[in-house]
Amino acid sequence: MADPASYRPRTGEIPTNPGVYRFRDEHGRVIYVGKAKNLRSRLNNYFASPKNLLPKTYAMVHTAASVEWTIVGSELEAIQLEYTWIKEFTPRFNIMFRDDKSYPYLAVTMGEKFPRVQVMRGERRKGVKYFGPYYPAKAIRETVDTLLRVFPVRSCSTGVFNRAQRTGRPCLLGYIDKCSAPCVGRISPEDHKALAAEFCAFMGGEADRFIRALEKKMAAAVAELDYESAARYRDDIAALRRVFERNAVVLSEDTDADVFALAQDELEAAVQVFHVRGGRIRGQRGWVVEKVEDQSTADLAEHLLQQVYGDADGPDRIPRQVMLPQEPENAAELQAWLSTLRGSKVQIHVPKRGDKAALISTVRENAEQALALHKSRRAGDITTRSAGLQQLQEALDLPVALLRIECYDISHVQGTNVVASMVVVEDGLPKKSDYRRFAITGDAARDDTSAMYDVISRRFRNYLLDQGRLAAPEATEATDAPDATGIAATGVTGVTGVTEATAPGAAGATDAPAAAAEQAASALAQGGDTAVVLEQTAAEITVPEETVLEATLTPAPKTKFAYPPNLVVVDGGPPQVAAASRALADLGITDVFVVGLAKRLEEVWLSDDDFPVILPRSSEGLFLLQRIRDEAHRFAIAYHRQKRGKAMTVSVLDGVQGLGPAKRKALMKHFGSAKKLKAASVEELQQVPGIGPAMAASLKRQLAPGAADEAAPAVNMATGEIIES
Repeated sequence: MADPASYRPRTGEIPTNPGVYRFRDEHGRVIYVGKAKNLRSRLNNYFASPKNLLPKTYAMVHTAASVEWTIVGSELEAIQLEYTWIKEFTPRFNIMFRDDKSYPYLAVTMGEKFPRVQVMRGERRKGVKYFGPYYPAKAIRETVDTLLRVFPVRSCSTGVFNRAQRTGRPCLLGYIDKCSAPCVGRISPEDHKALAAEFCAFMGGEADRFIRALEKKMAAAVAELDYESAARYRDDIAALRRVFERNAVVLSEDTDADVFALAQDELEAAVQVFHVRGGRIRGQRGWVVEKVEDQSTADLAEHLLQQVYGDADGPDRIPRQVMLPQEPENAAELQAWLSTLRGSKVQIHVPKRGDKAALISTVRENAEQALALHKSRRAGDITTRSAGLQQLQEALDLPVALLRIECYDISHVQGTNVVASMVVVEDGLPKKSDYRRFAITGDAARDDTSAMYDVISRRFRNYLLDQGRLAAPEATEATDAPDATGIAATGVTGVTGVTEATAPGAAGATDAPAAAAEQAASALAQGGDTAVVLEQTAAEITVPEETVLEATLTPAPKTKFAYPPNLVVVDGGPPQVAAASRALADLGITDVFVVGLAKRLEEVWLSDDDFPVILPRSSEGLFLLQRIRDEAHRFAIAYHRQKRGKAMTVSVLDGVQGLGPAKRKALMKHFGSAKKLKAASVEELQQVPGIGPAMAASLKRQLAPGAADEAAPAVNMATGEIIES
């Protein structure tokens, strides 16, 4: 994996002009294309703090080996050049708004001597008039079958047409009057082409004209007592109205528009578009794409318009109006570009009220449903989940089924506020009640591999404790001093029902460690309560005058860490896998398999293997691993941001025990700054109202050089689990 710093251009070398940039990999292939108003500002975002990038963007900058750019004169030129390069290079990391299937169009081959009506997919051809797209395909086939009774245009294949010409006999459609049979000369080429043109006019929105004409013919037939012809016209009118009514009227008749809406989450976005022609919904399309960057709806809409209309030209492909949920930043340039492609003015519009806004809302609901359906089908379908788990088991050559998978990720910014996450998947589904997060401190926070070793060790050490395969950790001077009953003084495990009593000198309060231990042992033996406050020092145990803590000592419940996984997944490559494997080996655990999923090429690394396992890009096994890895990354990032936010607003007094908000405020008001407060003597501290001799001594000790300057979250020292406050 390449280090972005190895190819990062100097800031002064990057121009501030608008332009288009390309990232290339080590083989020279273009892997990402983007545009920017200010190239320097945009490119610097990729290199400032790669750890904070989305997984896809992180993978892109670490896959790339070089970056280059081209200056352009305007944003309109940037749009055109970006689309040209995306189309030319098809970069793997660009969002590609392409269907997972080809949508069907109703096509009329007007360029042929005998035009043919058919349902077509794929690339468009010259000389063919298209209507749609339509979904599902069954709907358009039913429409064609209905219209052929009114407009009996040829619909057979070239082979069937040529065979009918040779034999002089039409196909079945010719016999049932759903084809005018030009193959055997029942209609001239000119009249057949005119019939095809009428078919196109009806599909283009002129249905009322044809219905009125048929009604006149029906009335004339009735007047002439030709009831058989009148019945035929009546049935034709009913057929046209059925087709006409299938398309709901949503806007005024002169409205030609494409209506777009999007729904997105952290990883994917769903797009829906309704094609409105003549005020009626004539077609619908949808996509679900993976996001490379954390883009807004407006940014996604801009990329969408480029790729949907990039190859289009003429009024048939580009409507007079494009409706979007949010206006792109460079809407004027996009509007000019679309107008050039259409050959007449195109308006980009963001409806705020009325029928158009209601239609946008409907399209958005379709997009939200499509995204939810996509997620649930891949993650919730039992067949898909089973296939993914089975593929993983076979690819990794595991002897047991993957009933429980745990994934770990480390998050930090340049080594500060280092945290880790653990997410759990059971039977292919996330089990959020078992998610855990860890604060990494000390030597373990120096790099990712040390942090990974620390997290894995802490998690599985607790598993061994619960299984009785590991002795309880030895007490430390500051946090684990045991009392007379052998229960750790931290109170994190084995102490429940903690409440606060406000009477100073309450019964049971003691200043001597021996007396406290004796009283705790006596209370536990009698099954009663004991009021004991244990200060975080082995030298003495003191009780603040203001409060006394009452604790009921009970056996610790079995923790969530007691259940081992079949597979441990770490976010990273060989170094992270080696660190996790070493942690398990040091604990004597040999029945848990470890793999790493590297972001660069989504390679699966095994312990002690020189080459990765490559899973097919479309495999459910790889999708399952990606989903677990991305969820662990999301969970770690969320906690890291929370911890970083707290660190930015923490006070020097926040970590001092026994000091409430009122006294913290009084101290800061008296001394004016943290520097003066730290330099104050015990006597000077006692001058603050509410600060007695014991509190002043404790405060001076905790603010001494070398003491922690910022508050840390409460942590179970045996497991490393964060204790929520």
